[in-house]
Amino acid sequence: MSTIRRGAIALLAGLLLILAGCAAVATNIAQGANDTVKGITRSSDLQTHAVRSIKTVSVNRVAVMPLIDAAPPGGEPLEVNAGEAVTAELYSQVSIAGGWEVIPSEDVERAMQKLPPTTPDNLDQNALQLAHDVSADGVLYGKVERYKERVGLDYAAASPAAVTFSLKFLDFKSKQIIWSAKFNKSQKALSQNIFDLANFVQHSARWVRAHEIALEGVTQAVADLHGNLNLEANSKHFEAGSYGELKSGQQRYSSGTQGMF
Repeated sequence: MSTIRRGAIALLAGLLLILAGCAAVATNIAQGANDTVKGITRSSDLQTHAVRSIKTVSVNRVAVMPLIDAAPPGGEPLEVNAGEAVTAELYSQVSIAGGWEVIPSEDVERAMQKLPPTTPDNLDQNALQLAHDVSADGVLYGKVERYKERVGLDYAAASPAAVTFSLKFLDFKSKQIIWSAKFNKSQKALSQNIFDLANFVQHSARWVRAHEIALEGVTQAVADLHGNLNLEANSKHFEAGSYGELKSGQQRYSSGTQGMF
């Protein structure tokens, strides 16, 4: 073997070792970022408020009222079935959380059919009536104000997805809204927000869809509400599953001082 050939092989081997080392470093960085993401329960995209008396409220039966589409005046139109999409994520996360009995969606739907069509003006009134009609201790409800789907591909989006929704939790006994939340997020490129590295790595450096952003917000919101309430550890709940699965019967049933605002 010629000296030149041996030198070329040695150089190639050296380059491969360097690349392997870089790949290992990159993998460690990505893994560290993913571990960080797993520990995050809240983000600056979610704002919540709970009344002081929330821990004294006894909650067993919870109803999830379908969210309504409520784009603000002059705002961009919502995607079709935006409220239904966020409700599906909400129902699933509430069911997974446990510690409370989730009233079946069929019961909620039957009760909703007897109420006036829900609008931003009668949202609180309908939630209160729903709680009465299905014998719920509390009702989780709200509205979707922005639901914009991504335009483009996973790694080449022309316009990012964006989701804005607000939630309330009504305590039927006191007739008070004891918790509220507002989630507002539009994905940004890493070049626009270098501090969002963990989220960037979590999504494999790709542009996400609207339902993924909605799930992120709903998961954080439900975790916050769940942590604030005084819940019974052995309350019945639905097994984990999607809103559609629970509706279709594919999942089994197992074992203050402030007013409305």
